[in-house]
Amino acid sequence: MARIIKFEKNDCVPCDQVSAYLDNKGISYERINPFDEPELAVKFKVRTVPTVIVLNGEEIQHRIIGFKPQELEEAIAQ
Repeated sequence: MARIIKFEKNDCVPCDQVSAYLDNKGISYERINPFDEPELAVKFKVRTVPTVIVLNGEEIQHRIIGFKPQELEEAIAQ
């Protein structure tokens, strides 16, 4: 099963939209604030929020930046 990490920050409307989308689909994911955990932001090369990373093991399968429902759907369908 894929691991999904969502990089977000407080008071970010697109971040909330991504969370609502994933929650409505029943998808479990980790929430990370890149300002609280900058080492993870650097590791995954996150430069903006929201960024959703879909991992298979340690390999990045998908990177979705912003609220893009179609890309999220495609990433979680695999």
